[in-house]
Amino acid sequence: MARLLWTDPFWNGKRKPFVIGVVMSSLSVIMMFFVVMSYLYGSLYKSPSRAHRLNILAVDYDGGVIGQSLSAGYSALKGDKFPTLHFHSPDEFRTVEDIRNAVCRGDYWAAIVAQDGASSRLSAALGGGIAAAGYNSSNTLTYVYNEARYPTVQSGYILSNMQTLIGAAGTIYGSLNGTSAVQFLNTNDPNATLALMNPISASSINIMPTPQGTKVLYNTVTLVLPIIQQFFFLMALNGISHQFGIYGYLSSLHVGLIRMIVAISYTFLASLTLAGYVWIFKEDWGVTGGQFMLTWMAMWLYMHVNFLVLDAATAFVPLSFLTFFVLPWAIINITSTIFPFELSPGLYRLGYALPGYQIVSILFQVWSGGCNNQLGRSLPVLFGWEIIGGVASGWGVVYRNKAAREEVLKAEAGSKQPPQSSSSTQRILRKSEGHVGESRNKAERRNTGPPGLPMPFQGMYLSAQEGGEMELENMKSKRT
Repeated sequence: MARLLWTDPFWNGKRKPFVIGVVMSSLSVIMMFFVVMSYLYGSLYKSPSRAHRLNILAVDYDGGVIGQSLSAGYSALKGDKFPTLHFHSPDEFRTVEDIRNAVCRGDYWAAIVAQDGASSRLSAALGGGIAAAGYNSSNTLTYVYNEARYPTVQSGYILSNMQTLIGAAGTIYGSLNGTSAVQFLNTNDPNATLALMNPISASSINIMPTPQGTKVLYNTVTLVLPIIQQFFFLMALNGISHQFGIYGYLSSLHVGLIRMIVAISYTFLASLTLAGYVWIFKEDWGVTGGQFMLTWMAMWLYMHVNFLVLDAATAFVPLSFLTFFVLPWAIINITSTIFPFELSPGLYRLGYALPGYQIVSILFQVWSGGCNNQLGRSLPVLFGWEIIGGVASGWGVVYRNKAAREEVLKAEAGSKQPPQSSSSTQRILRKSEGHVGESRNKAERRNTGPPGLPMPFQGMYLSAQEGGEMELENMKSKRT
């Protein structure tokens, strides 16, 4: 217990390197988390003020007062925090199906239309009779959206604003046409009165209903965990390879083939489990077996890309600093998937080059039955990462195998030295072996760090440690 005292001789030569190592490690990790989390938070900073970048198609098939109310309602709501409506003539989009296809293609986030003859039906309903009894205010406006494409954005920015717009259109109808409508109202018919009180509401066309609660995880946790999963497996694979002498005893070609087979097999099974738990908890989501297979294949490609990237990183980045690569890689990928670029600052459009964004685009296409087709962009980017990762990973295999082979040759050369008969020679040899062992331990600590120090901090310890050892040697020489 006496050694716990800071003045105990146990701490001689250790005080300075210990303090430096702790301070450097803590500051480095704190700054790393500050930077990567600032990058993540920055993607959502003031995102409501960018809602005007979400484009919505608007078509007036009615040509009457209800269509005018829709246009006036948008004019009242128009601003940075409201999606931008693009009004087009019925000649450009002749049917509602044409409008649905435009939303499905991803040309617009949603669409809203004033239905043909809506104003005429309302006028007839105000006169009472059969027209009033059959009047349905939801046949005045219709909006179209695709819930499978960024579900949280659809609910938070599209649907809520569509309801606000519809309410504004109903209010403006009262100010535009309320006085004249009362003059033609059949007050003896309660259905006519109801039509005047609730003239405008809306029906909706949801291209792919996505009602399950797990939808909030699809473009967030579901896409970051595969990166962490590949890293954990690579740590185990590298440890097993060193334990069984794979490196240094086999040719680089053989080692590369073994790792390629392992990578393909592991990511194949891991992507199956990912698709499996998505489907297990899909509830009433109307996806098919074919979409399950496409999800599985897409995630297989995504996992294999991350396996190659992280495999190359583990080859060239020192183990003690590997966390400083893995965490930022995971964060920048997940940042590119949680929100569309329309709602983020322009800086974040660099996410187009990341596998995370491209895979989420493919998944949205698969789950919505082929809508928002971005394969022409997504597949080249993903296969580009396959090529880059494959080359870097192969180079890493050669690099590690060459270094391991040099160690094996040194060990074999040392074991072939003839034994010495002289006792003094034996003592010299043992002393030399002790120095070699000490040097080897120092070299190992350069890669693994001192015992008990967490992996991200070990590399930072080296310079402080060497300084402390020199100080301790100087103290010993002065005493003698």
